[in-house]
Amino acid sequence: MDEPWDAAAPGVLALPSGRLVRGRGLRAPLPPGPLPRFGVHLTGRPIGPLDWDGCWVRWPDFRLPRDPDDLRRALAEAWERAADERVEVACHGGTGRTGTALACLAVLDGVPPDDAVGFVRVRYRRRAVETRGQRRLVSGFLG
Repeated sequence: MDEPWDAAAPGVLALPSGRLVRGRGLRAPLPPGPLPRFGVHLTGRPIGPLDWDGCWVRWPDFRLPRDPDDLRRALAEAWERAADERVEVACHGGTGRTGTALACLAVLDGVPPDDAVGFVRVRYRRRAVETRGQRRLVSGFLG
């Protein structure tokens, strides 16, 4: 089992199950402290090699993932691994796509889909999940 994220660190979201997932923007410097063990990267193009395991979901800024099944698979793995590993979800800015993915993780963790955006906005970033399409993706994530 990894040393967990610091629950009080910026960007760390505590899910109802106790799993901790860090959201961040790739444009910002890597935060101090331990590295992720697994990352889900939500970008229009793949990012360079990293020092941890991860997957890329093709997701242009302000849009929706090109393949929603890729997102579902990546987030299912992230949720499973977050039980005992440091997991990070990241896009360029860390707000829209990252917030949407964190809200979907909250749904996987048992937060009702209609409450997941609010859950993430209170606990991660108040402007997380930026577009109507992103909100619809969260509300239909399990459907």
